[in-house]
Amino acid sequence: MRKTFALEDLDCAACAAKMEDAVSKIDGVKFVSVSFITQKMIIEADDENFDAIMKKAVKACKKIEPDCRIIM
Repeated sequence: MRKTFALEDLDCAACAAKMEDAVSKIDGVKFVSVSFITQKMIIEADDENFDAIMKKAVKACKKIEPDCRIIM
């Protein structure tokens, strides 16, 4: 499954790169792209575990950029 999520309050491109790296390390993630310019995250992951993977992704992103929200 591949989905695109809007990001709110992502402050810099460096944080976007760190978020992308952290999410890419989550088991089941096949592809992830975090764009500071478009304020979007594209994530492709296993269908059966997508919700659990997204919870982990949100947690990982909050550690890097606490003010950033992933709009689901």
